[in-house]
Amino acid sequence: MIDFSKIKKIYFIGIKGSGMVALVEYFDRKGFKVTGSDTHEKFFTDEILKKKLFVKFHEGFDAKHIKNDIDLVIYSTAYNEKNNEEFKAAKYKMIPMVSYPEMVANLFNEKYGIAVCGTHGKTTTTAMLAEIFRFAGLDPTAVVGSQVRQWRGSALVGRSEFMIIEADEYQNKIGLYKPQAAILTSADWDHPDFFPTAEVYKNTFAKFVEKIPRHGFLVVCGDRSETLEIAKSAKCKVISYGFNNGADLKINNHEMREGKQFFSVSMKEKKLGDFEIMLPGRHNILNATAAIAMAHQFNARREKVQEALANFEGTSRRFEYIGQRNGAILIDDYGHHPEEIKATLQAAREFFPKRRIWCVFHPHTFTRTKALLSEFAQSFEDADKVIVLDIYGSAREVQGGVHSKDLVELAKKYHHGVEYISTIPEAIEYLSNIISKEDLVIAMGAGNVWEVVEGLKE
Repeated sequence: MIDFSKIKKIYFIGIKGSGMVALVEYFDRKGFKVTGSDTHEKFFTDEILKKKLFVKFHEGFDAKHIKNDIDLVIYSTAYNEKNNEEFKAAKYKMIPMVSYPEMVANLFNEKYGIAVCGTHGKTTTTAMLAEIFRFAGLDPTAVVGSQVRQWRGSALVGRSEFMIIEADEYQNKIGLYKPQAAILTSADWDHPDFFPTAEVYKNTFAKFVEKIPRHGFLVVCGDRSETLEIAKSAKCKVISYGFNNGADLKINNHEMREGKQFFSVSMKEKKLGDFEIMLPGRHNILNATAAIAMAHQFNARREKVQEALANFEGTSRRFEYIGQRNGAILIDDYGHHPEEIKATLQAAREFFPKRRIWCVFHPHTFTRTKALLSEFAQSFEDADKVIVLDIYGSAREVQGGVHSKDLVELAKKYHHGVEYISTIPEAIEYLSNIISKEDLVIAMGAGNVWEVVEGLKE
């Protein structure tokens, strides 16, 4: 346990990370002096740090930044003493150090912790659930891995015992958390650089849900066989949700009108209510219903749940409207797994049936691209045109036996409109004069592909 009474100044290594910035906001609001460092690369978090929190930080890493008055260092798991001189300096000076997931666990395990986990949808579902709890007067603390538009940040600092977090499975971070309740959205094999097989990946979630105490709850997607299989490991009450008839919370009367989605939810034939959301896609109906199911267990008032969802504006980099170019709509999306690409493009097709859809895809990590190459190649069905950029290796990979050209060649078997363009500036130049009011451009990926639509924006 960390004794916070002895801590005044906290230094973050990798301060721009989407999860890290939520912790920065948490500690800043709690009155600690916060500073840190990161690369020069621009992220959506730059604006949160500079314009909302007014936190001063260094761009570029330097051992000289690690001053003797620092009481605690919180670091991103992307960094260690071999690849970061600040990490090495802090260790040499024997300053207490804790990783981002360890710090989240430290806070979460002391509260009534509700974790949202799964391959897809966890950011949006976490934000929706936290917003419902906020509307319902349950005053939660929340840590979300992206900016929530209503909050203009990625954290809530509440006074109640509830803490809601987006629980990331990569590097088995979820192994650190002791949830009192959890939502499991999906379990499609991902992060093959860490989880060698789909079975090992699923087992990580199974061990996680097993930790929920008997008096707790597991809310699980009932439309997917792998989530229902994982749920068998739970000792607690299990509540399923989905479009399928067997689900405990069943989605009915789903329709789209005036750019919104409307649906009703029933539980054992009893209607829980009618709901509406502004976000596109069936996957977001599922995300909303997961949040409804969990809120129902805590007796949140129906009209507050309805109001929270109807007003929910979404999170950064999740089908986010960026602007226009020559009348073309520009969208940024974080989708970087074949299932996410399919769901997002399907949502785009439903919302904009008459537009020509361009998908600018930035593959994220060599291991994922190689392991899921066939699935990626078949995931662009709802796009009219596809541009594939060079693979974004991220901080953990430099290269890895696969190239974007391999994906393009395979994808051409399923889609005639796929082409390879190496860099972001080239993609901007290529698109800038050919898109018009008939078009919709979606920049997709977990790296810096958002620069494409930002670069195109007038």
